Amino acid sequence: MSTAHRSDIAPLDPSRRRWLRTGVAGAAAVALAAVAGRTSAATPAAAPSPTGLLRLDLNESSYGPSPRVAPAVQRALAEAPRYVGNDQLLALQRQIAVLEGVAPEQVIVGEVLEALGQHLALSQGVGGFIYSVPGYGALVEAAAPFGGRAVEVPLNAALENDLPALLAAVGTDTRALFVVNPHNPSGTLSSGAAFDAFVTAAQAKTLVIVDEAYLDYRDDAAGLTAVRLLRQGQNVVVFRTLGKIHALAGLQVGYALAPRGLADALRARGVGGAHAQNQLSLAAASAALVDTAHVARVRAQVAVERERWQAVLASLHLRSTRAAANFVFFDSGHAHTEVAAALQQQGVRVARVFAPYGRWVRISIGMPAENLRAQQALRSVLAAMSKVRTVS
Repeated sequence: MSTAHRSDIAPLDPSRRRWLRTGVAGAAAVALAAVAGRTSAATPAAAPSPTGLLRLDLNESSYGPSPRVAPAVQRALAEAPRYVGNDQLLALQRQIAVLEGVAPEQVIVGEVLEALGQHLALSQGVGGFIYSVPGYGALVEAAAPFGGRAVEVPLNAALENDLPALLAAVGTDTRALFVVNPHNPSGTLSSGAAFDAFVTAAQAKTLVIVDEAYLDYRDDAAGLTAVRLLRQGQNVVVFRTLGKIHALAGLQVGYALAPRGLADALRARGVGGAHAQNQLSLAAASAALVDTAHVARVRAQVAVERERWQAVLASLHLRSTRAAANFVFFDSGHAHTEVAAALQQQGVRVARVFAPYGRWVRISIGMPAENLRAQQALRSVLAAMSKVRTVS
């Protein structure tokens, strides 16, 4: 989720992070190439049948960003020679604050999970960082070199965040409890009174960080987000990335919403400052956040495609989770390495293995034609494997 989840790749080295922050020319090429030629989410069925490698491994959006993004990025190119000013950053903070119902001072712009983990470890010393496994561990991994100790809590039998076990893991030396909701890689959603009670109980003991990278794929997100609890004054941080439903993964932009004291401390350390931004990402983020109609269209289409995927998995008699995000997660019945390699040979790239679920596969939901091709490839691969097993 992001690189905040935004992927399942190894953590970026410092030089790579600096390049991503300051590589304006490279970001321009990524942004404009990504937007050019994208089929509108309003008419996905008109997309031609895909050819070449289908990248359905990192939960990126095949639907592309809002049509408002490309013109905004093009305009921002005129400012590429200039560093981002504090006034520009504050304008985006204010826009996000209005959208989220918090104060602008509580908004930290950027893909800041790693920086947050480092800050907590550096400022509070050796201690535990609790999270679900398998799961997205960028924050926990970033804290490790500075005294952060990973406290791993397995998913429950339904492959959900095990809320009672997570809460029970909180100790006197806990520095933060990190929960991804909807979860990655299972896609399961923790919601309702039980989740609110869990966060409320946990935040009384330690900082609770809720990564909501995929919550935008729910049409009832406003009633589910942990921002509701932050607004009440609870000790909660909510992280969002624009690399998923907003399709800005190549521009590395997101934001965190935090209690005022923590937000001030992060800014004092240089996290989320104007120097950490670039002109194109800020322009793209502002344009994307305005276009709620585009987000609604993508959400609706992904929901349709997700149900089609679930029907295919059911027809193949494969166990799967009821994912609430832009991917499906299922037990293939075969070793992940074998299934992934066979799918790659058919031009479909899927996510890495998530131990200890060695037979489970996560596939991102793409455009309809992409999904159809991936489903046909999956049927073909599983049929061939079953035939080999029967013969042997």
